[in-house]
Amino acid sequence: MQKLPPPSPPPYTVGSVDRALRLLHMLRDRGEVRIKPAARELGVAESTVHRLMAMLVFHGFALQDETRAYVPGYSLGAVPLKASGTKVLRDVAASHMEALSRVTHETVNLQVRSGTKLRFLWSYEGDRILRIISRVGAVMPAAKSAGGRVLLAGLADKTIVRLYHGPIAQAQGNAMPPGELQEFLSELREHRRNGFATTNGETEIGVAAIAMPIRADDGRPIAALTISIPTVRYDECFDGSFVLALRQSRDAIEHDLHEQAAG
Repeated sequence: MQKLPPPSPPPYTVGSVDRALRLLHMLRDRGEVRIKPAARELGVAESTVHRLMAMLVFHGFALQDETRAYVPGYSLGAVPLKASGTKVLRDVAASHMEALSRVTHETVNLQVRSGTKLRFLWSYEGDRILRIISRVGAVMPAAKSAGGRVLLAGLADKTIVRLYHGPIAQAQGNAMPPGELQEFLSELREHRRNGFATTNGETEIGVAAIAMPIRADDGRPIAALTISIPTVRYDECFDGSFVLALRQSRDAIEHDLHEQAAG
């Protein structure tokens, strides 16, 4: 077998990018990063590592555990999405999302599910002073997010059981105890009946959301349209005009997707 030559460093390196990528390698290969040892290894100040890790946490590549060590985040193991379908979805939804953000003054997100993970495909930030910032590219557990729940609600109960119970779910760290799983199935049935789901601080402290599914021609939920708001405004999720605006935008996106597919 022919041996591949070792990769050569680029002629012009970007120091901060190089250090961030080396931290990602540490997370992937060691399963944990601590500030002091990482600073020594990179040859930089601890404050520099703090700033780099804060950015990796923001983008979902790292999390902090109870000992304050950094461990791999949900984005680090995320599988690639199919480019063609997601590009069409984003292009069709973009203008409707922008209009919805202008009407509600809140941050609007387009999300897709991959297994038990939810991914932020596109965002439009609201214009209020206290608002939720864009999380494009972020990955989080579908079971804890409003968008993830409305998408999981579109699956059969036996599929949910397969995702969250048994050896595979255990190996992937997704398994729920039997009692919790039954409660989750009951919540998904409620989301299915209501046509939307809400969360209040389950994914991130201070963040609430309301989500509705975007469906294909055959009724399959293919994405979620979500409005993210600070928890202090959580009650607005149940305001009639708020829900109506979200539903109208979702319906417009579905209409345009179906028109494009038919054309």
